Amino acid sequence: MRLGTSYGQIFQLSLPIMLGSAAQNIIVLSDNIFLYHYDHVQFAAVGIIGAFYLVLASIGYGFSRGGQIFIARKFGERDYKALGAYFQALVLFELLLAIFIFVLVYLFSHDFLKLFIASPEILQYCDDYLQIRNYGVFFSYTGVALIALYTGIANPKIILFDTLILTIANIVLNYIFVFGKLGLEPMGIKGSALASTLSEAIAFIVFVAYIIVQKAHREYHLLDFDTINYHRIYECFSISFPIVIQSALGLGSYFLFFTFIENNSAKDLEISNLVRNVYLILSIPTWGYSAGINTMVSNFIGTKKRQAVFPLIRKTANLSFLTTLMITLPILLFPEFFLYPLFGSDENQLISESKEVLLMLFPILGIFSIGSVFINGLTGTGHTKTALWIQTTFTFVYIIYSLIVIKLLKLNLFYAWTSEIIYWAGILLFVVVYLKTNKWHEKKF
Repeated sequence: MRLGTSYGQIFQLSLPIMLGSAAQNIIVLSDNIFLYHYDHVQFAAVGIIGAFYLVLASIGYGFSRGGQIFIARKFGERDYKALGAYFQALVLFELLLAIFIFVLVYLFSHDFLKLFIASPEILQYCDDYLQIRNYGVFFSYTGVALIALYTGIANPKIILFDTLILTIANIVLNYIFVFGKLGLEPMGIKGSALASTLSEAIAFIVFVAYIIVQKAHREYHLLDFDTINYHRIYECFSISFPIVIQSALGLGSYFLFFTFIENNSAKDLEISNLVRNVYLILSIPTWGYSAGINTMVSNFIGTKKRQAVFPLIRKTANLSFLTTLMITLPILLFPEFFLYPLFGSDENQLISESKEVLLMLFPILGIFSIGSVFINGLTGTGHTKTALWIQTTFTFVYIIYSLIVIKLLKLNLFYAWTSEIIYWAGILLFVVVYLKTNKWHEKKF
């Protein structure tokens, strides 16, 4: 696909990536919906451990984004042999990283979670989920390398298809394992973890089969192994590491936000988990545009079109805002109608009790839909350290603000969620100022 700056082409590239880049969000959402209908304590528990697992997933995803930048740059330069070398380096690194993370979680996750979770019951459910879900890192980390390849070469249709396979498998397996169908015993949160892990394995196998059938491994020299290229691995690591820290900081602060709430009230945790699930649904378009802008910016720089980068980011942000607004308005104005199919059986009036906080998602999603595109556009230029510095600054602002509002002032959830607005507004302001300086023009690979 030849990339241009028209709204139509931006949307054409971003649409399949919207689902592909939000694969982990879809899994977490599916887990939450089934556990909501199974047991409300386990639903509250998966809110915390789901946020924690997203941090783990973001580590692999962050490293893949660095590889994606190199792949897109070499695709723009039509240097397919170098493209294949970067892909090999990325896959090898992701596999080694998955082994490291698996061992780390297996040995230390319980003691780590115990530092933040006050309820012994919720802590036990979190342990039950993570013991099984931990195996998913192998499929998740190598899977995002495949997504990085097809995003980088601007051919994302398989990403859409594979994500549909992942979603369908996760829903079917959740239904079977959580509620105990087909003669099985109900497994609750353990069944949800097993369903998510197996669905990732299925999606990975389908993706690999597609590459073999389409013979992409020949066109892009994916299997041309001469020797392990440690320099390529180092290059991927050096540009990816700030992205990983960036993602881990953002989602890690989100995990802390939920533990602050859990320490105060189980009901507030349940409400916040519902709000977070709605947030995940409504943020899917922005994740797609954000991943797409990485590829487009890097590709444009590779084809010597630096002058088109800022207008491209601005147009993508406009599309992200309008798309998000279109799906947000009806859902947040009529939550009982739209959320009932997902979170029905509302005997405890959870949807009604969440309405005030749900309304806060209007400004949150508005500023997020623009800010996320701009920070990812800056990342696509290769200035990952600058993006990391900006996000680190406002992560600390976010944590301190949340600590003051929730733990010290003990204000209600409406004010606690305003931390998201401060976080994304600050990031957007700093990124725009930096891009206007044109300092990013100096970065070369």
